[in-house]
Amino acid sequence: MTQIFGHRGSAGTHPENTMMSFQEAERVGADGIELDVQLSKDGEMVIIHDEKVDRTTDGKGWVKDLTLKELRQLDASYKFSYNERCIIPSLEELFSWASPNSLLINVELKNTVVLYEGLEEKVIQLIRNYHMENRVIISSFNHYSLVKCRNIAPDIEIGALYSDGLFEPWHYATRIGAGALHPNYKAAPPEIISQSQLNGIKMRPYTVNKVEDMKKLFSVNCSGFFTDFPERAVLLKPKNRPQ
Repeated sequence: MTQIFGHRGSAGTHPENTMMSFQEAERVGADGIELDVQLSKDGEMVIIHDEKVDRTTDGKGWVKDLTLKELRQLDASYKFSYNERCIIPSLEELFSWASPNSLLINVELKNTVVLYEGLEEKVIQLIRNYHMENRVIISSFNHYSLVKCRNIAPDIEIGALYSDGLFEPWHYATRIGAGALHPNYKAAPPEIISQSQLNGIKMRPYTVNKVEDMKKLFSVNCSGFFTDFPERAVLLKPKNRPQ
């Protein structure tokens, strides 16, 4: 059964990578959530996509140059017409909230522009602290980082992100020890999805927002996909259609 992951929570309807957004993804029945993790100036794991805070908050500057306290003073929802102010959450805050529920959690390490020292070890230790080894997938465009995660924690699934077409990508996934591939949906035609899954590699394309694209992935029993509109995907999911 195809699993639906809310991309940055429910980024199409709520401020991305905020607790409000993650809570919305859970409310509408998503199977999992996807989020992005970086390190603050004082080494804390924070959930934000861009290396700078300019686009998603009312602040300016690099995440790496701001402490956790400074980051949490920013408004991550100012572009939305909400009365409620959203702060940048920490990964521990997210894990604490998710601990009682059953959501899968895809943690994307944002370490291609800024190579955060110790990010892999910190994320893995937090996963172990919350006993979420079977619920968390670690992904990244930095495949050296993924291999490092695999060596540190072979029991935690890794998903290799990529944006362009790869030749027989299931072979590459096997080589780096990845249990899943997370391609741009344009780089994942049906035959690549089918062959990868036949070879034991899960396929979870991103970011799938159009109804016709969602239907195609459901029709080929794709392992899962990431979407900014999890409610839309849940309503389209075959098991939810009237008989």
